[in-house]
Amino acid sequence: MPGEATTVRAPVSLLRSRPLAALFAAEVLSTTGAQMTWLALPWFVLVTSGSKDMAFVVAAEAAGYALFGIPSGSLLERLGPQRTMRLCDAVRAPLMLLVPVLHWTGGLSLPILVCLAFVLGIAGTPYSAAQHVVVAEVLDQDEAAVERANALLQGATRVTMLGGPALGGILIVAVGASAVLVVDAATYLVSFVLLTLFVPVAGPVREEAEDNRGLLSGVRYVMRDSLLRGWMTALVLGDTSFAVIFLAIPVLVFTHFGADARLAGAFIASWGLGAVAGNLIAYRSDRVGGLRQAAPLALVQAAPLWAIAAPLPAAAIVGALTLSGLANGLVNPTLHAFLTLRPPVAVRAKALTAMSTASAIGGPIALAAAGPAFTAYGSRHVVAVAAAGQLAAMCYAALVTVRHLARERT
Repeated sequence: MPGEATTVRAPVSLLRSRPLAALFAAEVLSTTGAQMTWLALPWFVLVTSGSKDMAFVVAAEAAGYALFGIPSGSLLERLGPQRTMRLCDAVRAPLMLLVPVLHWTGGLSLPILVCLAFVLGIAGTPYSAAQHVVVAEVLDQDEAAVERANALLQGATRVTMLGGPALGGILIVAVGASAVLVVDAATYLVSFVLLTLFVPVAGPVREEAEDNRGLLSGVRYVMRDSLLRGWMTALVLGDTSFAVIFLAIPVLVFTHFGADARLAGAFIASWGLGAVAGNLIAYRSDRVGGLRQAAPLALVQAAPLWAIAAPLPAAAIVGALTLSGLANGLVNPTLHAFLTLRPPVAVRAKALTAMSTASAIGGPIALAAAGPAFTAYGSRHVVAVAAAGQLAAMCYAALVTVRHLARERT
């Protein structure tokens, strides 16, 4: 079954595949820019308008992602994954560039910035699902190879969490937050070129049965599958909590650690360092993988996040974030391989976009509420609530997984 531990491992030469190598390179470039922007854009709004407006801008992008998530599955079916990824990059590059250009020319207001963030969220919605479909196609649906490719791909993403925020913090101090957004726009352009030159164009997904047709066919499939439904429910709460926690880090540093942007970057990068280490272990070790390990690792990912809410020194927070990232890096390759391969090919695009939409659906509401909550209750209290939500979500996911494995044994 997808997600279970396997004894056969794909060869260590996955990067010899030109399409996979191009996907990894595009991921490193575009998400490095995105991670710098994740710090630069909130920091820009924070120092010019305050935490309330910052939360609204971030929430607008999350809202675009959530609202367009399910319809984007039909787009992915019609265009195919490679064309969908290129379209996402082609739209996001000029939109991101427009933010600093309008700022420099005096034409950037908060309503315009919120609108741009919303459209950027829409433009990036089907990208992740398309990426997972491409990987499965290139590796011919081989579960062990897909799991290892996910470890590499997520490792590439987490390298950006290590370097992107830290580099973003340095660049914010050196050249200003708006200049960092120009770099992000350039990374989308380079990603577009790599995908165009090296990743083959696959045809659109053909529906094979009446039950797989319609805008909500992916939602129907996920809701009928108890394990997918359980993980989707956990992801709704868990990813919402994660979004609030990482949004709170710049506010926490701004309030309690001397407003040092480099330290904010270091906090986020420490989680990325742990996640990269976990991904490398998952890629290299035959003993890592399978749903049996996913349950306890999900709990280890959530538990250390409580440290961020405590009045601890910076070094302790770095250690807690590193441990959380390590567990996340170990569990995510298995989880994403399972989520990708469990739905049949005919409904996979819509099921993946349905699940990614579900994981983001609580973000806009929580992020919009986070701004006033920072002012009313303080960043540490907000982080404590978010950490409780993350732990509750992972406890539920672990319970659903353990019950599923017990049923399989009988």
